[in-house]
Amino acid sequence: LPASAANITTSRSVTISGSSTVMPLAEAAAEEFNLMQKDYVVTVSAGGTGAGVLGIAERKNDIAMASRRITAEEQQRFNGTFQEFPVGMDGISIAVSDEIFQAGVRGLSSRQVRKIYSGNISNWKEVGGPDLPIYVVSREEGSGTRDDFNELIMGSNDAETLGVDTVAMGAAEVKTAISGSDKAIGYLGFNYLGGGVSGISFNGIKPTYENIKLDLYELHRRLYFYTYGEPSPGARAFIDFVLGPEGQRIAADEGFVPA
Repeated sequence: LPASAANITTSRSVTISGSSTVMPLAEAAAEEFNLMQKDYVVTVSAGGTGAGVLGIAERKNDIAMASRRITAEEQQRFNGTFQEFPVGMDGISIAVSDEIFQAGVRGLSSRQVRKIYSGNISNWKEVGGPDLPIYVVSREEGSGTRDDFNELIMGSNDAETLGVDTVAMGAAEVKTAISGSDKAIGYLGFNYLGGGVSGISFNGIKPTYENIKLDLYELHRRLYFYTYGEPSPGARAFIDFVLGPEGQRIAADEGFVPA
């Protein structure tokens, strides 16, 4: 009996891990899903896209949250068939401390951002701001947001970002680092803006819901759930919920453009 009880618990449990960008959507959807049915219990934890992919490949989790597509290297390394489920769209917002925004830095070009992260621009006065050193925040290795930023801004995943002062583990930590400083810049999901962190225009376009939806804001990307092979019945039920009308309403409520 104890063994069968353990099996029932395991089959009811659906575990999700990965991208901190996707996490607010997964958490809000899991909360509603867990209330509306009694067959499955969904739990969500962060850790970054790379860790999420590893988690499903090693069968530790049922679903990976990802802010980028699975790479050819991951496909080869784990030698398996990943199933992909686009769950929404997001903008990577270039964000600054409120003090810098109020001092007049309302937008940057891709060239200026690249120079800040490569260490060639190190004072806000060089981009129309106050005479203050720029405190540069980046994401950790394995972050899908970091991979996308490096690809889109720096020109390569492996680009050196010599201007970076601190590496944050997750989007919430980026927000804390920026809001806790009076001279910081960083990048994070559109849905994390506010609370001491101001999104600025990139190449003249503001990171707004409409601009992302209309494909006007360049730094946008799809967000995904992945499973390793066929989803378990519980994972399938939750994915169907997220992709359905209620789940996509939650996505919009959480600041994402629905899939």
